[in-house]
Amino acid sequence: MTQQKATNIKWHHGKITKQDRVNLMKQKGVTIWLTGLSGSGKSTIAVELEHALLENKHQAYILDGDNIRHGLNKNLGFSPDDRSENIRRIGEVAKLFTDANIITITAFISPYRQDRENARKLQKEDEFIEVYVKCPIEVCEQRDTKGLYKKARAGEVKEFTGISAPYEEPLNPEMIVNTSEMSVEESTRAIISYLEKKEYVRF
Repeated sequence: MTQQKATNIKWHHGKITKQDRVNLMKQKGVTIWLTGLSGSGKSTIAVELEHALLENKHQAYILDGDNIRHGLNKNLGFSPDDRSENIRRIGEVAKLFTDANIITITAFISPYRQDRENARKLQKEDEFIEVYVKCPIEVCEQRDTKGLYKKARAGEVKEFTGISAPYEEPLNPEMIVNTSEMSVEESTRAIISYLEKKEYVRF
């Protein structure tokens, strides 16, 4: 799926540089890649993080797993190949958002290490922050508002991460937020503190 088919193309640069955008927006564009099991709290944290950043006059946007599958990736299922292509496309979109100097928050299970590493490689070294939203599967099941874990255990949902499909934990993420021990507010504050410390934003 990643084969280059278009020919006679080149990358076009505008007059506005990344540094121009940094100076104007008073922030550094970055992709915050939230990864974890279904029910771990990725989307909830993403929503709170986006809200906190916007309240403080920073430009942020969420790329959410379910939302993306309504449009851009609606032709993809949950097979290993489709999962990889799903993350590949998101990685490319996140790269564009980050280049536009937006603080881009992604909330995807993204179960395979290699896919996450490929998304990281698309960006510059300081433009990708992997955040492992860690939570025991039994806690995720207790939070299962969609009833997906129950259906997966009954065999009604195929290739469900953590039940009938693997989840490969990050080995060296920039951050780990354990949502079985930390509240949404604590998790959000921890990420914001990291952004402040690394000077992506100033509050």
